[in-house]
Amino acid sequence: MRRTLIALLAAIVAVPLVPGSPAAAAALGPSWPGNTANTVGKDYYLDASGGRDTAAGTSPASAWKTLARANTVTFAPGDRILLKAGQTWQNEQLWPKGSGAAGKPITISAYGSSSKRPYIATNGRVPSPFKADGTKNPDTVGLTGAIVLRNQQYFAINNVELSNDDDFATNITTGSYVRDGIMISINADLFPAGADTIMDNFRINDVYVHNLDGPSTWQKIHYGAVDFQVFGAKSFKEYATGGYYFKDVRVENNTFVNVELHAVQMAFNWFDASGTAAGQYDEAGKFHEGWEQLWVRTRDLYSRDVYVGHNYSESVGQGAVQLANLLRATVEYNEVNGFLERYDAVSCGLYLWAGADSVMQFNEVYGGPANEYDGTPWDLEYTNFNVTYQYNYSHDNAAGWMAYMGNSSNSVARYNLSVNDNGVLVKNMLSTNYSPTYFANNTFVYDGAKMDYVHDETFLSRVYFLNNIFYNTSATPTPWYRRTGALRQAVFANNAVHETGGVHSTQEPAGQLAADPRFVGDPTAPAIKGVRAAAQRYALRDDSPLIDAGRYNAHLGTADILGTQIYYGAAPDVGTVESRAGVLNPNPVDTDPIEDEVDNRVDLALGKPVTASSTHPGGGGTLGAVNLTDGDLTTRWAAADDATYPITLDVDFGSAATFDQVYLDEYTDSGTNPRVSTFQLQRWTGTAWETFASVTGGIGHDKTVTGFGTVTTSKLRVALTGQLPTEQYTPTMTEIAVYRS
Repeated sequence: MRRTLIALLAAIVAVPLVPGSPAAAAALGPSWPGNTANTVGKDYYLDASGGRDTAAGTSPASAWKTLARANTVTFAPGDRILLKAGQTWQNEQLWPKGSGAAGKPITISAYGSSSKRPYIATNGRVPSPFKADGTKNPDTVGLTGAIVLRNQQYFAINNVELSNDDDFATNITTGSYVRDGIMISINADLFPAGADTIMDNFRINDVYVHNLDGPSTWQKIHYGAVDFQVFGAKSFKEYATGGYYFKDVRVENNTFVNVELHAVQMAFNWFDASGTAAGQYDEAGKFHEGWEQLWVRTRDLYSRDVYVGHNYSESVGQGAVQLANLLRATVEYNEVNGFLERYDAVSCGLYLWAGADSVMQFNEVYGGPANEYDGTPWDLEYTNFNVTYQYNYSHDNAAGWMAYMGNSSNSVARYNLSVNDNGVLVKNMLSTNYSPTYFANNTFVYDGAKMDYVHDETFLSRVYFLNNIFYNTSATPTPWYRRTGALRQAVFANNAVHETGGVHSTQEPAGQLAADPRFVGDPTAPAIKGVRAAAQRYALRDDSPLIDAGRYNAHLGTADILGTQIYYGAAPDVGTVESRAGVLNPNPVDTDPIEDEVDNRVDLALGKPVTASSTHPGGGGTLGAVNLTDGDLTTRWAAADDATYPITLDVDFGSAATFDQVYLDEYTDSGTNPRVSTFQLQRWTGTAWETFASVTGGIGHDKTVTGFGTVTTSKLRVALTGQLPTEQYTPTMTEIAVYRS
């Protein structure tokens, strides 16, 4: 049911602002920015009850009345648009024209003696961003906020209250409605020739946004309390590189309650950037759907230098802080209380996708839904490069802890605390990665009886679990996986697994430390609020067996969740909090790399030449059979569209090789289905091909064929003889490996 506390919150008398709590919705009282002198520009005043649009607007006594009057003015750098505190503008939208300049932003803020923020209640009176046929309207996209800026820069917005809903009591579930609090957009089609297409310097702080309503379905457009969007009516391929992005953005100390879709959102919404037509092959031959937006990286379209911090979000329809296409972003000290509350599809609480060189830290997310797909507080998403989640605290999220999509590079999740995030701890993995992912020194406290799995799908490429605590408060043993072979690409080292019932699952990875961590606090007590307060509960007692029981790796970073330097004593501790027992090692060195703990069997096919009877000409020549024996699961071979069965793949060992196992892997990234139904393994006798194994169960992901005894031959043929009846496309595979056990 839709929450109705907003009408009450709107009337709260001001108290000091406490970021990360509902009290942040209150106002500053008479110390509004507009009550101090402006030394860099002119001030323009608005008074909803006492103003006159025919007045000069340059003093409180000559204030304008309507926002429509302010919308006719092109403001100059340093100007301020000041709304009278305690006043309400019903059914109006503020869209001032003009841009500020470096050191001289245009400011939207408050003045007056009332303790209540000025309130713009737009009540859904915004243009539709859609045409009659449901496609996006290039003229009206981005004009859906209570406050709107389009192709403008150097703005500061603070100390205002906003809503944009025509019926607070009724939850919209169908139809086409897009309503934002603050919508700041770049419309790539409206720049004159030679114009600056990089919009710089935005400051949004101390803003209270509530009651933004919209359908509980995806309309192929984002909206939210604070929304930064880039629009273009054509394919992204038709625009220049290196432009069309935001720069130097700070969104902080704001409160968002009962909003849709998001509290804070940044992304591209190109009209023609989804599906296979807008996709591309990367340098490794992997195909990316258009919505994965690898093109943001290849065309340098990242918005950059973005800070989102100290915001409080409550009762959010979809994902609360949903960020995309960001370079050098810092997202910290945000609190999310309830997300995916009114949305009938997938999302996560606070996350970045298609981003780079960014960190998400000291955030707290709770109250997430039970959800078959995402639904987790965090998400290591598609096409992220060098994105780190550290020092975050999540609790009481029924879907689990971390969604994990793939197609990423150097993803790290370290020193995070998860309490009662039952469901799936590491959820999904739909694509291989460019480089390994590290889950290090996290503490997971969960109820094994309520948990689905530690991992529900199959890790498609290397993942390292290092120094983590898995603490099961239930007598039901931890369920580690759903699919056989799910953890084959996962390496577990120096993790502690505590089973309260004393019985360890047969699925548990071998070699883990079975020990009670001996936490300072009670791990079975209800979760408490606050990142550091909660972390203190899960610090280790002096007699904990996990002190110095960890293993150093450079991906641990330099400090734990409480700021303690890594590490004291003979080795790092296991878990989220490092004990100060022992002498500080100021310059740790990795003398026992976890990366060395891999499958040490000799792949007899590695690096050997492969001849395919058919090869797809696409992907810029990256889909050749050479990828089948390169040892890299991120590269692939594909047959041509007109290939006919049998399709043969011949591995030439160069001399006689003896083996009893053959490993095959179909490409299943990004939801690609397996395509092979039957195949044969054949050896070269010197004069002919001889079949030694016929398989009718298909290949799919991670297929190891055994049971044919020992074979010696100079060449191996994998003959794909049949296609699954549900598939129309020809086969594509990532690997052929050959072993002697």
